[in-house]
Amino acid sequence: MKSDIEIAQEALLEPITSVAAGLGIDMDDLELYGKYKAKISDEYMNRISQNPDGKLILVTAINPTPAGEGKTTTSVGLGQAFGKLGKKAIIALREPSLGPCFGIKGGAAGGGYAQVVPMDELNLHFTGDFHAITSANNLLAALIDNHIQQGNELGIDPRQITWKRCLDMNDRVLRNVVVGLGAKADGTVREDHFVITVASEIMAVLCLANDMADLKERLGRMVVGYTYGGEVVTASQLQAVGAMAALLKDALKPNLIQTLEHTPALVHGGPFANIAHGCNSVRATKAALKMADYVITEAGFGADLGAEKFFDIKCRMADLKPDAVVLVATIRALKYNGGVPKTELVPENMEALKAGIVNLEKHIENLQKYGVPVVVTLNSFVTDTENEIAFVKQFCEDRNCDFAMSEVWEKGGEGGIALAEKVLNTLENKKSNFKVLYDDTLSIREKIETIAKEIYGADGVAFQSAAAKQMEKLESLGFGNLPICMAKTQYSLSDDPDKLGRPENFNISVREMYVSAGAGFIVVLTGAVMTMPGLPKKPAAYNVDVDENNKIVGLF
Repeated sequence: MKSDIEIAQEALLEPITSVAAGLGIDMDDLELYGKYKAKISDEYMNRISQNPDGKLILVTAINPTPAGEGKTTTSVGLGQAFGKLGKKAIIALREPSLGPCFGIKGGAAGGGYAQVVPMDELNLHFTGDFHAITSANNLLAALIDNHIQQGNELGIDPRQITWKRCLDMNDRVLRNVVVGLGAKADGTVREDHFVITVASEIMAVLCLANDMADLKERLGRMVVGYTYGGEVVTASQLQAVGAMAALLKDALKPNLIQTLEHTPALVHGGPFANIAHGCNSVRATKAALKMADYVITEAGFGADLGAEKFFDIKCRMADLKPDAVVLVATIRALKYNGGVPKTELVPENMEALKAGIVNLEKHIENLQKYGVPVVVTLNSFVTDTENEIAFVKQFCEDRNCDFAMSEVWEKGGEGGIALAEKVLNTLENKKSNFKVLYDDTLSIREKIETIAKEIYGADGVAFQSAAAKQMEKLESLGFGNLPICMAKTQYSLSDDPDKLGRPENFNISVREMYVSAGAGFIVVLTGAVMTMPGLPKKPAAYNVDVDENNKIVGLF
């Protein structure tokens, strides 16, 4: 089997103008970035705003393992399968971050014969959206320090600046830094921090904004720190909104590309789900719903993170009502959750499968709490046995979930037809009664405890002293009505990455929390999760190169 990048680079792409024409988008409504990428104009978005909405299908997964699950691959393959069945479908995905591309995870464009293309361009600079977000973020950081240097009219306490600089790269040495060293003219000496761009509040703001007016309002609300008297300081007070909006003007427009089978894909925004809210932009999702009969979107990592935030943050804010959920798993990942090492996942092992399927069980239970019908799909491997598949199928059907195998990695859209037919059957015969998990009026503590107990299966929440003080302060400042964005390890339902399966008898440890007032949620840091990842001992960057034909190789 060829590598993903080889498959992608050998594909015959259609001009993006042709893909757009299939959706009824004229050339004048596109802003071209070469032959195969384009942004969709605001004028077109406004014109389609009164169209009826299509069906919204969320793709999520069990907790990720080294064995692999294939959530994005399934999303892309499902979209291609709808095309094979003659259905008008669009895929709505997030943009990849450079951090994982050069770190440990690799690309984020799907895999095998279920990819969005051009894969190499998507995984690298794409249309420059992340660079715009990084620039806007760091412009605000520069304005904060300059304001202090130029007399500090607002009385900003340098020890209480909460705004962090950002970079779209895994760089652990930037987590904690000191700025302002040198002469007096070089600024005030203080401790500072970096987050990865996909964890920045501006990424969240861009992905949750409905339009430019909403974007500017959200940018203005962003809290950058506190005065010596404990009062909030916002980006609006620093007169930063206009310049940031100018940097983000083009980044706010959704990007149109295609799959290997020319299914249209809107790829826009890219917040991580373990440390941010993990969903593509509201603008892209809402536009897709006006452009097609079926919209397949995804939320990052396992359903305990991405799906929970999709429902409780994105759907709550954007008034979206998903019609069905596809929950992705693999036999190999379930056996890994059952205690089998990665090197021993090939042989049939029913005992390990029975032990590990509790992870899938908990995710099914969680998704059903939101009132949305669930379809479980197994991403197929040649090593899967009939006994193992039959066991998982029966397990799912006993829990009122439709079930289908997926072979999209090997066969593209053709390998997703069985799944697409199950999804269509579910949409036709099972009504979605979507509801969020908790009410806005609950206290911050009650919301956190609800997520920990209902979604993670925790006994309770242990608030470290710093977090408890921050929670009290946020309530007193009037932020208690906001939803919660939990930052947690993706590898476990708990906050301990080593607790696989369905952990029991544990508490969630909350060490810190802060408000993202522009995005409109409270970020809660649990366990040892980091907002600036580091590189592994052998980064994926070692494999990336440009060959003698000027082609990128080794990306994934």
